[in-house]
Amino acid sequence: MDQAVQDTPSTPTSINRRSFLRGDFRGRRIPLLPPWSVDPQRFLSLCTRCGDCLEACPEGILSMVGGGYPEVRFDRGECTFCGECAEVCRPGALRAEGEPWRLRAVVGAECLVHGGVACQVCGDQCDAGAIRFIHRAGRMPAPVLDRDACNGCGACYAPCPTRAIGFTEEETR
Repeated sequence: MDQAVQDTPSTPTSINRRSFLRGDFRGRRIPLLPPWSVDPQRFLSLCTRCGDCLEACPEGILSMVGGGYPEVRFDRGECTFCGECAEVCRPGALRAEGEPWRLRAVVGAECLVHGGVACQVCGDQCDAGAIRFIHRAGRMPAPVLDRDACNGCGACYAPCPTRAIGFTEEETR
């Protein structure tokens, strides 16, 4: 189950209108399925696109994408893993069993620290303590991600001024 993640690198030659209007000028943004999604192919066959999960999400981070399927939008906030989306999913495309997902944050090259600008906003927002800053002599403190502590909630994504935070899916924990 290798679910695609937001801001996955690729090198497309062109983009469609929807990508352009969403600000995805590189055509590389792939929808992120809600927590507790069954494997992506099964999800697409089970999801009826009813929108019940969107209405149930107290954080308002779910929205419909092309074809009417729900996706997580961390630019709207973080997931609290309340399970309400899975609770209302009648067809079983979301099942609140086990870990909600295996997403982990990744700090990219766009991070302001790499340009010599002091910023620690992602670490300040991380309640799990997964993003820490290591002080280095004569340089800006560098972000270091503790992948075991990261739960993929997305709290670090929206406040990042350069959108340097991305997400990847781990095979096992």
